[in-house]
Amino acid sequence: MEPQRLTARLQGKSNLFVLYIFGGLPGTGKTELSRFLAARIGATFLRIDSIEQTLRDVGYTNLYDQGYQIAFKLALDNLRIGMPVVADSTNPVEESRRSWRDVAYQAGCEYREIEVTCSARDEHKDRVETRNSDIPTLKLPDWKSVVSREYDPWTTPRITIDTAGKTTEESKKELLDLLKVN
Repeated sequence: MEPQRLTARLQGKSNLFVLYIFGGLPGTGKTELSRFLAARIGATFLRIDSIEQTLRDVGYTNLYDQGYQIAFKLALDNLRIGMPVVADSTNPVEESRRSWRDVAYQAGCEYREIEVTCSARDEHKDRVETRNSDIPTLKLPDWKSVVSREYDPWTTPRITIDTAGKTTEESKKELLDLLKVN
C-alpha cells in the first residue's frame, strides 16, 4: 500500500499500533530510549544486538543481515496482532530502513523513524569507551569501529534526538514530547 494512501486511511484513529524504528551509532543512547519507550507504551521490544548475539552463541559466525531478517518477521507477527513494536538497531543503511518501513506497510500500520545521535564527539567517544554490555557475551565495538563503520545519512522524515549534553531523563522526556506520547 502506498504511504500516502495508508496515512489517509489511518488518519483520525488514536488506538493504532505503530512500528517505532530506532537507529543510530553505538553509544548514542538508542537502546536506553527504545527500551524506555517499549516499556512506557507496552510494546514488543526487538533488539538486533540480542538476536545477533544469540545467533553467535549457538554457532552462527558469519552474520550478514540474519538478525535483521528475524526481527522483521517478529515485528510483522506482532504488528499483525495489534501490538506496537519498538525496533532497536543501528539501522546503518537505507536498505535496512526501507525494510523496516516495508514491514509497517505489510502490517497496514503507521511507523515512526527515530534517529538517535550524540553530536558531541568527545562525549560520544567516552560513552563508547566506558559502557558495559547488558548482554553477557556481547563484545561491544570500540571507538575506532564506531567511527569507521558504514552509516548512510537518513533521507526520509524522522524524529532526531541528539543526546549530547543531556541527562537520560531529559532525552526520554524529549522523545515522549516529540512522539506525543503521554
